[in-house]
Amino acid sequence: MGTAYSVKCWTREPAQLTLEQLQSRVDELLAEINRQMSTYDPQSELSQFNRAGADEWFAVSPATAGVVAAAIELHERTEGALDVTIVPVLRMWHFGAGADQGPGEAHAPDAAALDEALQATGVAHLQARLDPPALRKDAAGLEVDLSAIAKGYGVDAVSDLLAECGYRNSMVEIGGEVRCRGQRFDGGPWRIGVESPATRERAITEAVPLSDMAMATSGDYRNYRRADGKLVTHIVDPRTGQALPFRGMSVSVLAPTCMEADALATALVVLGDERAYDWCEEHHVAALFQQRDAGGQLERRATTAFQTATKADVPTDFTEN
Repeated sequence: MGTAYSVKCWTREPAQLTLEQLQSRVDELLAEINRQMSTYDPQSELSQFNRAGADEWFAVSPATAGVVAAAIELHERTEGALDVTIVPVLRMWHFGAGADQGPGEAHAPDAAALDEALQATGVAHLQARLDPPALRKDAAGLEVDLSAIAKGYGVDAVSDLLAECGYRNSMVEIGGEVRCRGQRFDGGPWRIGVESPATRERAITEAVPLSDMAMATSGDYRNYRRADGKLVTHIVDPRTGQALPFRGMSVSVLAPTCMEADALATALVVLGDERAYDWCEEHHVAALFQQRDAGGQLERRATTAFQTATKADVPTDFTEN
């Protein structure tokens, strides 16, 4: 998945597998998910589907079909803020698989070219069938990129594997996305740090207690570049085709599955501060919003559900930390 992973687990029962065997199983599982959903592997199921023609069902694994189906459903839930078909627009902003990632300042896309690329996107042109598992597009050239949701799915898959192997107390982290089951060996909840987006140095602003819950964070403070003199991020608003301007902000979401938390975190960044917060309150989503103010100081705002889930003393309005 292009990133590192970490697993912590324990059991009081006799272990079914040695540590080496367990790691081998995890590595095999993650390699299989890459073979299914990576857009950097030209032979993955998803890459082959992206090259396939329109109007025909393309057979894929149950996992790929399930993740795409979830992405379609989340697109509808988030008012179009999550769109896994935004691939050609990402390339125009020099992000994503196949994009020119060369050094130096990039140029913002020409408005006409950007509009043309945007016309080649749209979840409305994508279908997922679970039985038998397959994908279909009704627009030639439509491409799918699951990077906003597949990493979370990978966390869930590893967590499920550990439970199947008898490890019902575990913490799985892939590239900063986390799912916890049960508790730590000392009986307390797992505690997961939330980074500050206000500084280049890694600084923890919150230690979130998690048990049988997942957390994912999305933000603009790690992946951005300069385009025509302005800092733009790797997150594109699929409704307009515009790359979001750099603001030094992040959103951390708690959810039962990491796939859902992963997707929602990205969508909330796209929705923007006020609409995202209101959307979370309407849908009872636990989220922590962090951003830099004009003076470079960190402001934090938590939804009601986040405060309830974590018992955190974080304002519901943006105030200086």
